[in-house]
Amino acid sequence: MHQKEFIQLVTPFKDKVFRLAKRLLISTEEAEDATQEILVKLWNKNDKLDVYTSLEAFAMTTTKNYCLDQLKSKRASNLQLIHSNYEDKQVGLLQKIEDTDSLNWVEKIINELPEQQKLIVQMRDVEQYEFEEIAKMLNMNETAIRVALSRARKMIRETMQKTHSYGIE
Repeated sequence: MHQKEFIQLVTPFKDKVFRLAKRLLISTEEAEDATQEILVKLWNKNDKLDVYTSLEAFAMTTTKNYCLDQLKSKRASNLQLIHSNYEDKQVGLLQKIEDTDSLNWVEKIINELPEQQKLIVQMRDVEQYEFEEIAKMLNMNETAIRVALSRARKMIRETMQKTHSYGIE
């Protein structure tokens, strides 16, 4: 496979690789390094890539494994989710502040989830993968994915309700 063909194959999902790496690693720089490492790994395996049914799924699985290995070696304690794609120019200042505050709380809660639930929330709710795709990437069955996602969402919802009610029920 030539370099041009390779670039055309990976361009549609390289941002997803970066976002997953960013979710799991501490800094933008580390996520960029991880993305570059993944693309190099894919390039080095380019003669075998036809064997994989989904290059994107293979890339996401490789990203997950690479990042988890990086985390194990560094044991980073402060993971951050940066998901700032939302911007509505019609919303007032107070609403923007409230939205930012809520987003920050959700990010904090997601970061405190168990690693597997964090990955599933990222892949399903942020990256919009189907359950079948997530199951293949994480080597789990779809039912387990749905249960883990349900538990993660419940934890996020309950924690947000406690946060916004300030303990008043």
